[in-house]
Amino acid sequence: MRIVIAGGHGQIALRLERLLAGRGDEVAGIIRKAEQADDLRAAGAEPVVLDLESASVDEVAERLRGADAAVFAAGAGPGSGAARKDTVDKAAAVLFADAAVRAGVRRFLIVSSMGADPRHQGDEIFDVYLRAKGEADAYVSSLDALDWTVLRPGALTDDAGTGLVRLEARTGRGPVPRDDVAAVLAELIDTPATNGLTLELISGSAPVSVAVKAVAGN
Repeated sequence: MRIVIAGGHGQIALRLERLLAGRGDEVAGIIRKAEQADDLRAAGAEPVVLDLESASVDEVAERLRGADAAVFAAGAGPGSGAARKDTVDKAAAVLFADAAVRAGVRRFLIVSSMGADPRHQGDEIFDVYLRAKGEADAYVSSLDALDWTVLRPGALTDDAGTGLVRLEARTGRGPVPRDDVAAVLAELIDTPATNGLTLELISGSAPVSVAVKAVAGN
C-alpha cells in the first residue's frame, strides 16, 4: 500500500512510518520544514515538504494522488496559541480531507483527542484545541466520499508500547503510549470495516489486532 501521512514529523507519525515501512508499505510524510526530512528518511518514509497552513486543495491532492490511504496526524502542538489550533488542528484537517476526496483516496484516518467536541465550552487554549479537533472530526465524518475512522487517544505517554489496549466507542480516560497509538493506526489502515467509527483508545488488556477486529465486528 501507499500511505500519505500529514504531520509526518510528529511523534506518533514517525512511529507509524517506521511500522508501515517495516512491513513493506510505501510511506510519504508531509512536513513543513525541509530540515525534518532526514528524520523521515531514517524512519523509512519519503519526505514531502508542504505547508498545510498555506497550501491549496489542489496542491495537497497532487501529493495524495495514487495513495491507498491518508492519515491526518498533524497538530499545532503544545505551546502554540489559539489561532494555530484553528489553522492546523481544524483547517489543515479539513484541507487534507478535501484533498483526499479530490484525489480519490477513500481510506482516511484522523488522529483526534479524547474529549474533542465541536460544542466544547471554554476559552482556555485546551478548550479551543478540543473544539477545533471536534470540528475537524465532524467535518471528516460528514464526507460520504471518505471511508473514515476517527481515533481519539487518551493521555499520550512516551512509555514503551505494550501492544495491549482498550479500543471502544467510549473507554473513559486513561494513558496510552504513543507506540501503541501508532500500532493501532497501522492495524486500522488495514481494516476498512472500521469505516464510520469514532474510537477512543487507552491502555488495556487486548492485543492490538484483537481490539481492532472486535470493533470491526470480526
